[in-house]
Amino acid sequence: MLELSQDGSGQGDSSWRLAYGGDTLNTAIHLARNGLDVAYLTALGTDLFSEDLKARWRAEGLDTTLVLADPARNPGLYAITCDEAGERSFTYWRGESAARKLFGCAGIEAALESAATADLLAFSLVSLAILPEEGRQALISLARKVRARGGLVAFDGNYRPRLWPDWQTARAARDAAIAVASLGLPTLEDETMLSGETGADAVAAHWQGLGCAETVVKLGPEGCRLPDGAIVAPERVLAPVDTSGAGDAFNAGYLGARLRGEAPAQAAIAGHALAGWTIMRRGAIPVRDF
Repeated sequence: MLELSQDGSGQGDSSWRLAYGGDTLNTAIHLARNGLDVAYLTALGTDLFSEDLKARWRAEGLDTTLVLADPARNPGLYAITCDEAGERSFTYWRGESAARKLFGCAGIEAALESAATADLLAFSLVSLAILPEEGRQALISLARKVRARGGLVAFDGNYRPRLWPDWQTARAARDAAIAVASLGLPTLEDETMLSGETGADAVAAHWQGLGCAETVVKLGPEGCRLPDGAIVAPERVLAPVDTSGAGDAFNAGYLGARLRGEAPAQAAIAGHALAGWTIMRRGAIPVRDF
């Protein structure tokens, strides 16, 4: 989606910066910046904003050959506002976004055949939320094909209540995705909202019980719980400027390290480091400065 964020000057009517973001996109960009071969499967429009988005993504190293076009729709839009502690809130305009019609776009069959050969397929509960039921089933089917061919499937249970008609529908979709995932990245806060679990052990037990053996529960500033139950905390406590995209950055750091063959504990450290870098800058995908 297109992203509007305030410049942070604090001088009266501060200006707004136009960028881009979205949970799985944030993770994809971070992975591409880390030198991995990453393609992004989505749909945009044929408008100038859509063309600009693709150009920016390619400049980041992202493969856009699986970005399909819906000539009747445009990208979604959201605005970020942050309080004094850097905690963000969002306002969305995405009801008619092109991504919602991804599985009806021309070229989707070839795109799915290509995606099924991936070493890693990563998606989220938001990915499922924006799709109609047939699209959700198509995405779950894609995940099964990736696993059947020996690839990894990572799923982030990123729960946004406003995207769902009710919590029962969201929970059923989440559980269906967990069952096809090999690597789970839930957030305790989201799981508490959706299922009532108040502890990381209970969340891990639920996900692992459905077949997702490598489940890492994100705990915000406290760190994360590894599949073996160990807690890995961030190296230091930070005073965030903007927490947008923190969990997505953690996902990228963790997944990138695991793809390099590092153990979960080392991968968690990499995830915390990237999340820490992100929250000290504005926007879900801050401009790279290293």
